[in-house]
Amino acid sequence: MSEHYEAATLDDLPPGSHRVVQVNNRDIGLFNIDGEIYALPSVCPHQFGPLCSGCVTGTFAKDASTHWQLEWREEGEIVTCPWHGLEFRIKTGQCLAFPRIKIRTYPTTVENGIVKITL
Repeated sequence: MSEHYEAATLDDLPPGSHRVVQVNNRDIGLFNIDGEIYALPSVCPHQFGPLCSGCVTGTFAKDASTHWQLEWREEGEIVTCPWHGLEFRIKTGQCLAFPRIKIRTYPTTVENGIVKITL
């Protein structure tokens, strides 16, 4: 059964910021990307490091659209585990280095300036 929890206020989470909050005895990373709020468990699947305490950056990628030249992408959408450097897409939970690894994401809503998370 899903439950909704108040996690933060929008004032605590301006665009481009992130923070770790405790919700129902779990550390949850909250991220504001262009006004949209995303939530991830703050546990890296590698060795259970504090994932969401890491830096938020972008990543380099290349494909046919860049003529196979490296290009900086997804600025502000990648969180890096501070223990060993595994990177995850905040919006999807997808690990960049290991495509088979994906951490869960939690649905969020904002009501009257209060960020709510569904666990």
